[in-house]
Amino acid sequence: MPGTYDDVAPLRSADAETVTLVRRTAVPITVVEPERVARGGIVVLHESRDFPPQLLELMRALSLEGWIVIAPHLFDRITDPQVHEVFGEELFDDFDAGFDWLTGRGVFPDTIGVLGFDSAGTAAFLVAATRPIGAAVSVSAPGITEPLPDQHAALVDVAADLQAPWLGLFGADDPATPPEAIERLREATAKANVASLTITYPGLSHRADRPDPDDEAAAAIRIESQTRIYDWFDSNLR
Repeated sequence: MPGTYDDVAPLRSADAETVTLVRRTAVPITVVEPERVARGGIVVLHESRDFPPQLLELMRALSLEGWIVIAPHLFDRITDPQVHEVFGEELFDDFDAGFDWLTGRGVFPDTIGVLGFDSAGTAAFLVAATRPIGAAVSVSAPGITEPLPDQHAALVDVAADLQAPWLGLFGADDPATPPEAIERLREATAKANVASLTITYPGLSHRADRPDPDDEAAAAIRIESQTRIYDWFDSNLR
């Protein structure tokens, strides 16, 4: 049904549990469906406990392009309010649940994309290296040359394994993703058997999709970076 609504996506396995996790059999998801027949689907992985207006705006914009857009509630199983980042197997379980939710509605795997921000952008890269999807986009993804906690390998070490076209967007002045690391990632992804494109934005310290709204140049970067996201999915999810 068109519009924005909440649903649940069953987890493939529900036995993962730590001191900060509550056992679940499904993950809540927010869904934005297009008015017309969907071309495919996009799973959005985000690093926030809440769904900020910018995220919902982006999801709605993607649905206007013809995609069913779903965002798993990544923090649903985390009870500790001091935990502000999600990574590890639980995040990938949530992606798989979203993927299965889409295929259960007739969406073909090669028309499903993943979009991730920050550490979830790292997860989006790893999803593209380990799962049969159509395309992936990572925004400000760390863990390029040194793995994040719970990350089994740095991105440069698995870049050649990419199974889906991948787009990476980075701020050139982001200390979490220094220029030399981004260049190594660009070189490593070029060895994969799929298309890749790594973009850096000079003068931007973080998150090309979320610059200072009072900075006209930064606002232009936001528009340009989002256009690249739309175009990447449009070109590769077929």
